[in-house]
Amino acid sequence: MAKKIIVVTGVTRGLGRAMVDGFIASGHTVIGIGRSESKIAELAVLYPDHSFTVADTADLTSVSGWAVHVLEHVGVPDIVVNNAGVINRNAPLWQVPAEEFANVVDVNIKGVYHVIQQFCPAMIKNGGGVFVNFSSGWGRSVSSDVAPYCASKWAIEGLSQALAADFTATNARGMVSVALNPGIIHTDMLSSCFGDQAASFTKPADWVKSAVPLILGILPSDNGGALTVG
Repeated sequence: MAKKIIVVTGVTRGLGRAMVDGFIASGHTVIGIGRSESKIAELAVLYPDHSFTVADTADLTSVSGWAVHVLEHVGVPDIVVNNAGVINRNAPLWQVPAEEFANVVDVNIKGVYHVIQQFCPAMIKNGGGVFVNFSSGWGRSVSSDVAPYCASKWAIEGLSQALAADFTATNARGMVSVALNPGIIHTDMLSSCFGDQAASFTKPADWVKSAVPLILGILPSDNGGALTVG
């Protein structure tokens, strides 16, 4: 497989951190962002031939500055993995503070839009590329106490399909948009919902063995698809 430039958001922990290792082990160049300065610094030391930057997907100015640097100094991405996400603390919807609901929307929906907006024109001009927008089982079903998160991931399902339709309508050859349900993985976010039970689920380091080949194998015929790791 030809070496690819792969953008991954939310690389400082969980699935994002696991994908960094997985994509690099597969021989590809990783461009990652996250909000933790210390974790980004650790990645930069561990993988000096790749690019890791402190940036916040919820902040368009932050994303724009980072994207300009990537396009000028690294190149146009072949794959963009919109992984960064947050979840509300367990509570019925009417008990979720407004600022907490807003943060879920800002990161999980607006953050994905910001990244797509900044990279999509260059990818179209370059002749193609893949957007992998992380959804969830809660983007295709619901549970109590996580209504803001469910709403955000249902939005990602619709956004991904609509973006795929935009690619088709504008004859953007080679462009692909998919929503990806990663499955139930033992991450900090899962622990916030499931407590101690989260430890019984698949670890990110094991999950990535299936996730990386799936992402690398996405084809133009998958445009608009709702994919699942499993």
